[in-house]
This record gives sequence, C-alpha cells and structure tokens, in this order.
Amino acid sequence: MFEEKSFTKEWLGRQLTIITGRLAQQADAAVRVQYGETVVMATVVQSKEERPDVSFFPLMVDFEERLYAAGIIKGSRWIKREGRPTDESVLTGRMIDRSIRPLFNDEERKDIQVIITVLSVDHENDHDIVSLIAASAALSISGVDWKGPIGGIRVGRIENNLVFNPTYEEREKSDLDLIVVGTEKKVIMIEAASEEIKEDEMEKAILAGQKELQASIDLIKEFKEAIPAPKKEIREALETTDEKNAKQKKEENLELAKKWLKDNVSKMLFDKAYHSKTERKAVVKAIKYKLDEYLFEQGLDAGERKLTISKTAENEIEAEVSRAIIEEERRVDGRKLDEIRELTADVSLLPRNHGAGLFSRGETQVMSILTLGAPGLEQSLEGIEGASTKRYMHHYNFPPYSVGEARPMRGTGRREVGHGALAEKALMPVLPKKEDFPYTIRVVSETLGSNGSSSMASACASSLALMDAGVPIKSAVAGIAMGLASNEDMSKWKVLTDIQDLEDGKGGMDFKITGTKDGLTAIQLDTKTDGLNEEIIKETLVKGRQALNQVLEVLNNAISEPRTELSPYAPRIITLNINPEKIGMVIGPGGKVINKIIEITEVSIDIEDDGLVIICGQDKDKCLLAQKMVQDIVHEFEPGEIIDGEVVKIADFGAFVKLNNNQDGLVHVSEMAPYRVNKPESLLKVGDTVQVKIKEIDDQGRVKLTMKDLSVNEKYWQGEPSKMSSDGGNGRYNNQRQNSRRPSDRR
Repeated sequence: MFEEKSFTKEWLGRQLTIITGRLAQQADAAVRVQYGETVVMATVVQSKEERPDVSFFPLMVDFEERLYAAGIIKGSRWIKREGRPTDESVLTGRMIDRSIRPLFNDEERKDIQVIITVLSVDHENDHDIVSLIAASAALSISGVDWKGPIGGIRVGRIENNLVFNPTYEEREKSDLDLIVVGTEKKVIMIEAASEEIKEDEMEKAILAGQKELQASIDLIKEFKEAIPAPKKEIREALETTDEKNAKQKKEENLELAKKWLKDNVSKMLFDKAYHSKTERKAVVKAIKYKLDEYLFEQGLDAGERKLTISKTAENEIEAEVSRAIIEEERRVDGRKLDEIRELTADVSLLPRNHGAGLFSRGETQVMSILTLGAPGLEQSLEGIEGASTKRYMHHYNFPPYSVGEARPMRGTGRREVGHGALAEKALMPVLPKKEDFPYTIRVVSETLGSNGSSSMASACASSLALMDAGVPIKSAVAGIAMGLASNEDMSKWKVLTDIQDLEDGKGGMDFKITGTKDGLTAIQLDTKTDGLNEEIIKETLVKGRQALNQVLEVLNNAISEPRTELSPYAPRIITLNINPEKIGMVIGPGGKVINKIIEITEVSIDIEDDGLVIICGQDKDKCLLAQKMVQDIVHEFEPGEIIDGEVVKIADFGAFVKLNNNQDGLVHVSEMAPYRVNKPESLLKVGDTVQVKIKEIDDQGRVKLTMKDLSVNEKYWQGEPSKMSSDGGNGRYNNQRQNSRRPSDRR
C-alpha cells in the first residue's frame, strides 16, 4: 500500500484539498481534489511508445459524470447505466482540454490521456472548477512534458459586486458567469456568459479572476514539490544505439527542411494576395510539393520525406504568416489587421419555416432555421446537477462539404456540441421571458461553408432567424473571432480581427466575442501560447467591440427588429391564469377532463404549478375553444352575473339552464316571466337559448336563476295570452304591454 498524502489550503472561505497515494495506483498520476463536499478524481497516463503515424499531438481528455455522485438513479425505466455524455459533461471536458493543451510539448507523439471522474457533488460548489484543478494537479506530478501548473476560478457579479466561486444559489442572482484559467502571470482560457456587460467591466472581472485563482496554483505547487514524479531520463536511458542513431538522422532531416522553408516560404506565400481558401490551400500544397522535390534531391526516401514534411511544413508556414503580421502588418489575403471579410445577411429564405437567417463572412456561411413549439416540448435534462428543463435549444451541424471534404457522417461530435452551446449562450440574454413568450424555441445552424469561426457566424444567423420568426428579442446579437500573432517569448505581438485558416497557428489565439450594441453576452478563449497578458486582453476587447459594431450594422440592415407577426405556419399560443386550487378540476381524474379537451380541440395544454395554463395549436379558433372550455371549468359564478344559456331540462317546477360545460342552474317557474306561468313547458322547450341572471348561490353551490327584467327574453313572453293583475300576474307590466300594442285605446 502506498502512503496517502493530503494538502489543504483555505480558498475563498472553503477548504481546497488535494490527495494522492491511495486510489488508481497503476496510473502515472492520480489525485482527488475536494472543495466543500464536491470531490473529483483525475488520472493521467502516458503511453510508453510513440505513434509515428500521427502528425498531431495525441491528447485525450475524458470527463466522466457519475450519477452516484449526486445520489441519483437514472429516471429511465429501462436504462439505468450512464450512457452518452450529457452536453454539460462534453462542455466541461472541452473546457479542461482547452485549458491544459497549450502547455504541452506539441512535438510529443506518445498518447496522453487525462480522465476526470466526479465522485461527489454538494450542489453548492460546481464540479467544473474542481475538475480543472484536479487535472492540473495530476499533470503536475505525472512526469509528462507539461508547463503547468494552472489554476481556475469562476467569477460572478451580483449588484455590480464581483463574487468568486459563487454557489449555485448566488449564480441565480448573477448577471455574469465567467470561468478564468491561468498560470501565475497570464490568462490561458476564458469561458463567459453575461447579460450585456460592458467591455471594461468584463476586463476587470477577468483580471480579478486571474488574481484570485493564484491560491489554487500555490497549493498545486506545494503538492508538486512534495510528490516525486517519474523521471524522463529513465525512459531515455532505455533507448538502443539504433534508436539513438535514427533519432539523430531524423533531427538532421528536420533541420534540412527548415532551412529550405525559411528560404522559400515567404516568396511563395506573399508573391500576391491569396483571397480564397482554395488559393491558400493550393499555395500550401505547392510549398510541400517543392519541399518534397528538394528532399528527394538530398537523398531522403519516401517515408523520411513524408515524416519530415509533416513535422515541418505547416509549422514553418504558420511561423512565416505570424512574422509577416508582426513585422510588416501583412496578411496572406491582403487585409488590414483590423479588417473584416465581406459580410452579407439575409432572412426569410424558406417558404414554410417559422424563421430563417443566412449569414456569410468571407467563405464562412451559416444558415440558421428556427422552429417554434408548445411549452411541453421543452427538453428535459438529467444529470448530477439534478433534473431541469430547457426551452431554448441551439443545435449546430458541421457537414464535411462545408470544408470541401468527403468523409463519413458519424453523428454529433464534441466540436458540434461546443459550437452549438456557445451560440446558444450568446443569444440567451436577449430572449423574452417565458411568461411573455411561452414558446419552446429550437434553432438549428447548418454550416454551409467554414473558413474561420463558423460558431460566431451561427450566433449571427441565429439572431437573424429569431427576428425573422417574430421572437421579441431585445436586440440583435453579433459575433466575431479575434486572433493573435506572436513570437516565441511573446515580446512582440499583434491582435487580428476576423481570423481564418493559416492565421490560427502556434503563437495565436481564438478569442470569440458575442454581444449586442449595449454589451457582451459571451466569450470563449483558447490559445496556442503560454497565456495572454493584461495588455493583449484589453486590446482584444476594444478591437472586438469595433468589429461587433460593424457586424451589427449588417444584421440590422437585413432586419432591424423582430417581425410583429409570427409565421402563419407557427403554432398559436393562448395563456390564461387560473386558481392553482382548481388545477385538479381541469386535469380531472386520471387526466380525463384535460384529455377530452385536447381530443376535441386538437391542441396541447400545459399547466404550471402557479396556475398558468398554456394552450398551443395550429388553429386559432380551436385554441380559443379550448380556452373557453378551461375557463368554463374554473369559472366562479357570482350573483348578478348575466349569462346566455341553453335549456337542457324542463321540470314541473321550472327549467334547468346550462351555464357552461360543467354547471347548470335552475329558473324556478316563478322566475320565468314577469307574470305567473302555470306550466314551464308552455313557455320554454329543451334547446331554447335564454338569458338568465344569477339570483343566488346556496351553500351547496346550487345556482338559482331568473329570466325577469331581461328584455331579450320578451320573445318568449309575447306568445302568452295577456295577463292581468287579477290573474296573479304583474298588472302594471301587462297594462304597459297592452298600451304599447294598442295606442288607439289610449285615445
């Protein structure tokens, strides 16, 4: 048994603890991190052998939610095991991946796998920050080539005051949900959702988060110093002489290629402006072809040439692109550093959809299609944070033709989930409240062409689709991707607006920003540097605002405000409020009453616990009928109320009148006319429509009615023989009636 070691530090009023030495002892590194009563385990394993067939750094980050962590058994009757990862768990895994990836040696070709497993959640401290810290701690003692540690923190804002690592309850009150990940001096990853916060306020929150996360880094450093890590030299000592010779030959080949590339790349890349992605791909292909010819002349065989080109060409091309930007402010496509590619926007593209928007930025093109549905179509969510629902959904698709490729379509991947979630986050702050617009909203963004930030194009196209559908959003939302060119030590750098293909290389960043005219709604940053300093963040936000304003102008030219009418093909919704105590009456035993209404009217009906009734259907008249049927059920009659009702039964003592679908009232024979009626059937018959006034409602809820003093009922009284006061009727009435019929008698 290994000895368990524990390290604890107070952080923002709670204990942060890192533990190792007991669990998962066959992993290269395994740690548990506890914050409050939220506990996460992270493990790291690096393969012993390289993968010579890959041209990329093989990192795998897997985030595993376990329902037992929250004491939950899956709600499905048939499936109790955790299945496909939830979107939230995919997004958390991506967040951790984007945070740790920049600090690895990307020349490494041994598989590295980081697995994070949530063991316990306290529903107060979010497991995503704890998971990030656990991954950082495990990597720090794993022996892999990684330049950590890093720390992370969540920042909220309540009544303009920043709150660090807010609880779930505090997050409900916050207008900012910001995750900042960084090293001791720099910011390395940002994930933010906000309710139109100004750029300077966002900058303050980011820098404050960078400062407050230092405590987590300090604890990881203390932990790392006390735990011996595997020594890389031990593995290198096992290399054979042949392996060392092959390695030396490989290095010589790489240097040979790098020298040729330095002498030739600039001339080929910048002999003219390459405006299209096809042109840029062609020149990159030409560079590789020329390099292959040169290496052949130098005596390298086919395998050596292929390996050498894969390890040098792309890197040297990206390095030259960055150099030209930094030293000459020159871009491959000829644009200025703050220039956006050509923008176009359009709406109402499809004849029967509820709303559609098309947005293009250069060769990036996205069409977003919106569908409105009944409130009951909300998505049900189940995870370790409990059960919940979601009324606005944004789904992003990335077919292979969008990048000119032919490959199998294997369903939704992590990238699609992440891009969809970012665009969804961007639009959430401008959506109307459910009580004002109770529809379920689904937007699907189809990426028709991709060359630089299709996720931001999705946000723009979705904004157009929402307005085109008549969803009363507060304002249009635009998105832009900002980039960076920097040298190795980051002593020189330039911020770029609207990055594309070759500009997203080593020393760069993908700083995505969305916002309205009034403020920011979302940020997502990942970088291929060792982090961003304060100056880079500030300049990016300033230039990002300038770019957002340009995009917003294009969106507003296409459609300046939401349409006043919904599409004729969209369902209609009617809402009404009823007494919550009468919900049971509307539903009926076993749902009998509500199901009958649904069957008759062909609508959907959703009832909230507070008594809000939402009726949804394609036919407006049927929705109105369903509304009346519900109102009839819950209607509370009051004395003096006048109602038009149908006679449903005649008795010796009077007539029963249908007041609504659920209640009848009695018109006693003495209340049927302003004179004595001997037989009710002589005046009324079943099926007649009469106007009645409620006289009284007794203790048992029985309604007593009268037809007297209601002139609309005169048609029934005129058919009777004249009644005099001596007959026991109303003499004054009958004299008046006779006088009105015989004016000559008055003479």
